[in-house]
Amino acid sequence: MKKYCLALDLIDDPNLIEEYKAFHKNVWPEIIESIKESGIRNLEIYIVANRLFMIIEADAAFSFEEKGKLDAANPKVQEWEALMWKFQKALPGAQPGEKWLLMDKIFELS
Repeated sequence: MKKYCLALDLIDDPNLIEEYKAFHKNVWPEIIESIKESGIRNLEIYIVANRLFMIIEADAAFSFEEKGKLDAANPKVQEWEALMWKFQKALPGAQPGEKWLLMDKIFELS
């Protein structure tokens, strides 16, 4: 298993943030299926203020490039992503249209 950590901001509006949380209490089944099919075995999202933190645990064969190709070919995933973009805003330094940014590990206590 490989672990990835990503970050993203939400638009800093309490009503939008609550609506975003509500969507994540009932993620569409097609989205759950697409996540699992890509080799992701565990996915968690945390929030503080308007900052999101995602932890992904995936099979060794998982790649973000392949996941991106699968997502681009899946109309339901595209619909979900368009809907989520209503709530999300790119982090500073993100490329145009780029959402979740992969974080670098700088410390680990083992």
